[in-house]
Amino acid sequence: MYLEIVSPEATLFAGEVTAVTLPGVDGEFQMLNNHAPIVSILQAGNVKIKGNVELDGAHEEKFSKASNGDTVLAISSGTVEMKNNKVIVLAD
Repeated sequence: MYLEIVSPEATLFAGEVTAVTLPGVDGEFQMLNNHAPIVSILQAGNVKIKGNVELDGAHEEKFSKASNGDTVLAISSGTVEMKNNKVIVLAD
């Protein structure tokens, strides 16, 4: 599936991933390939990306690597939309 993470300043990440875990207001949830369409509000927490993630050098410092190999981005809030196997995260 295709993941795009956008902040007010720039697009932080765009690329193919195998899964993304997000901090929803009712708890953490994960989306995999061909997930049903969804729109949700996000709270403060970590966006965890699974897959072969290649980061743009300009925004690489905002991400970290977890011990299990996930790429992690801390956010304070946001929204997510999943439709047609494309995930768009609008993050603050």
